[in-house]
Amino acid sequence: MTDKEREELVYYRFSKAKEAISDALELTGRKKWNLAINRLYYGCFYGVIALLADREIYTKTHMGAKQMLSLHFVKSGEFSKELSDLYSKLFSMRQSGDYEDFCEYEEEDVLELIAPANEFIKAIEQILYNI
Repeated sequence: MTDKEREELVYYRFSKAKEAISDALELTGRKKWNLAINRLYYGCFYGVIALLADREIYTKTHMGAKQMLSLHFVKSGEFSKELSDLYSKLFSMRQSGDYEDFCEYEEEDVLELIAPANEFIKAIEQILYNI
């Protein structure tokens, strides 16, 4: 992959991250709590894979992305442990909401995660674009 192709990939993935967070906000307005959790998680996931691609770190699984974030960014102090913990929480909630019977999130479950998810995306943006 050329540098230009990698830059385009990073831009594409980070754009998807912001779009998914925006989708989550729209879904909260429609009271679609499980779907909003899904989009919050995917927003963070797309942000992580953009960050990993920027450093030429590639993974094929969600768990791999989580492990690489921890190994390459949290451990070094470049990314906060608290935000990494949020990512883990969203991963677990998304898994439950998508795959477990009778798992129904409620408004307060989702609304408390919106600001931290936005913070997560901003932290990635700061690393990617040296803001």
